[in-house]
Amino acid sequence: MSNEIDIQRNFWNSEADAFEKIYSQDKSKLSTFLDRLFRKDMYERLAFTMKNCEPVDRRTFLDVGCGNGLYSIALCKKGAARVVGLDISPVMIERCKQSAQRECMEDRVHFVLTDLLEYDADSTFDISYAIGLFDYISNPLPVLKKMRQLTKDRAIMAFPRFWTWRAPVRKVRLKIKGCPVFFYTKKRIARLTQDAGFASLKVTRVGKLHCVVAYSGNRASG
Repeated sequence: MSNEIDIQRNFWNSEADAFEKIYSQDKSKLSTFLDRLFRKDMYERLAFTMKNCEPVDRRTFLDVGCGNGLYSIALCKKGAARVVGLDISPVMIERCKQSAQRECMEDRVHFVLTDLLEYDADSTFDISYAIGLFDYISNPLPVLKKMRQLTKDRAIMAFPRFWTWRAPVRKVRLKIKGCPVFFYTKKRIARLTQDAGFASLKVTRVGKLHCVVAYSGNRASG
């Protein structure tokens, strides 16, 4: 696992600038159009996550694989009581902290340089979420189990779908960069979340993703 983490850390340290530009408003109209066209799933998974975090006000959130902190900052703006973001990339964490300082949110959002499995939490969270994380994890079950342990209400996650035209293209593209990527069927996601201890789940197809809400308590699945 440590070798896998080292690979991911190096990858995201090198990709930090490119990742941040995807959501940036400071780019040409053509770049914005192309991002919306070819990275539509990234915008839709953000909307899915924000919708399924409601109601946000006075709730606590754990952002697993927080990247540049976009989701964490957005939830604070919506009134979250506390958000903790975790990431293994020191470059990403530094950008998160700069964003929190710029938005004057340092009292409500905290960013920690760590892997989830090494994170020593001092409390549980109402909602946890992991977006753009399971793409890069060969063994997701321990991560899901830890999320379940730390989550009181629900966990929100995104998994890249197995049977899409993009899957082999993405696999080759990331292999060239030395970064493995993994894909999931709906059946496997159901098995993993059940084995992790979640009571029920709702799976929604969002473009080339399976977006998931997994409930800690007894809920009707859909």
